[in-house]
Amino acid sequence: MRLRRYKGNPIIEPRGDDWEAVATFNCAALYKDGKIHVLYRAVGDYVHYASHLGHAVFDENLNLLERSEKPLFGPDLKLWEMSIEDPRLMEVEGELYMTYVITPTPAPPGGVRIKLGIPKPLQAAARTALARVTDLKNFERLGVITPYDAHERDVVLFPEKIGGKYAAIHRPSNWVGPGYSVEQPSIWFAFLDGLPGRMYDHEVVMKAEQPWEGMKIGAGPPPIKTAAGWLLIYHGADPNRIYRAGAALLDLEEPWKVIARTSEPILEPEEVYEREGDVPNVVFPEGVAVVGEELLVFYGGADKVCCVASVNLGKFVDDLLQGALR
Repeated sequence: MRLRRYKGNPIIEPRGDDWEAVATFNCAALYKDGKIHVLYRAVGDYVHYASHLGHAVFDENLNLLERSEKPLFGPDLKLWEMSIEDPRLMEVEGELYMTYVITPTPAPPGGVRIKLGIPKPLQAAARTALARVTDLKNFERLGVITPYDAHERDVVLFPEKIGGKYAAIHRPSNWVGPGYSVEQPSIWFAFLDGLPGRMYDHEVVMKAEQPWEGMKIGAGPPPIKTAAGWLLIYHGADPNRIYRAGAALLDLEEPWKVIARTSEPILEPEEVYEREGDVPNVVFPEGVAVVGEELLVFYGGADKVCCVASVNLGKFVDDLLQGALR
């Protein structure tokens, strides 16, 4: 069973001539009190390529109710945050948190850079930070939570403690080769000694297995708890840098153990808004909302727009367990 695209895609597109003029993509989602809140990465120009976060609110039928005129969250230059990228929202033990990527050296995608004649910069490693969120308006920065030596972009927290400990899924892209048990960037599990806190007891959860995910894999939205296990939507990229989405079920008590996993993608670039953009041929899931029996997956299309796809959650999990998602 594959995800079904929303007929109204894209749900968020660039607009204006300011902070969200050239790209609006890679969106987090939170379903609360009958409304779906979406935080999306917004870029205003290609020269600096500094991202802020915008905020949009939809009803359960994905009708747009409101969209912020100003950024909801932006870089803090005092902390060497030149760009705020790729948010994920999650409720943990009754509190709302957001993980987000920071980098002191943002740069436009290679294709855009070459087209516009922008020199390739020397880029620093991306890190992932954590913020506590109140009323989706106030953000308390808690600092970087990824290991000092890890280049991290795909970090999500579990919505509840595992064995009495905070836990996360992460993807250290440079933990490959000699000294590690993987040859390509893979999905790892780790405990945390607090929020914020230090990651420890790292375990490899999944590595690339299929050709469509052969270059790297990484977590998408936060894990969803089901009776059968933690449902993890993830992305995979092949050697041609085509990004697709897959799914896996992780053990409820030992989430580093995989119960079931798709061998074929559940979503791949097919529509124009996924095939043509600043980075062509990309679907990049980052947000989820469970509305009734439907699982809504929010994703970025071609590093340009925000989109949604859906599936019946119960049927999807059953098919995954039965190996029907192959």
